[in-house]
Amino acid sequence: MSVALEQADHAAAHDDVPIGAVVVNPEGLVISAAGNERELTGDPTAHAEVLAIKRAAETIDGWRLDDHTLVVTLEPCTMCAGALVQARIGRLVFGAYDPKAGAVASLWDVVRDSRLNHRVEVTGGIDEEACGRVLRDFFEHRRP
Repeated sequence: MSVALEQADHAAAHDDVPIGAVVVNPEGLVISAAGNERELTGDPTAHAEVLAIKRAAETIDGWRLDDHTLVVTLEPCTMCAGALVQARIGRLVFGAYDPKAGAVASLWDVVRDSRLNHRVEVTGGIDEEACGRVLRDFFEHRRP
């Protein structure tokens, strides 16, 4: 989670919402890392999770990440949860819950929906306070 938090800090440095994600291979090595880049690139799909998944697929030269773990600082949204399923991510570890847009525990459970062809193992609330604090600090400085 510490590497994901570093990526969140990088995102905040260019005024993106500070969310960071990493993909870890079965040996426990980080093979990709990303922070949000929507503001940086003008791409509405440039969420940390999507970017980390894309970079991991490039690293292993394949799209199936079924034995990999995605670690992210905030519970994924519906787009990112869908990307996890499509990439066949084996495990998701996230920090803070997202009661407004979370799609793996808070509002929906996209990644474990039995109607889909793949389900993801989920562990939430890891370093929840630190992950939430990064987001709170970011928005406190931007809202009147």
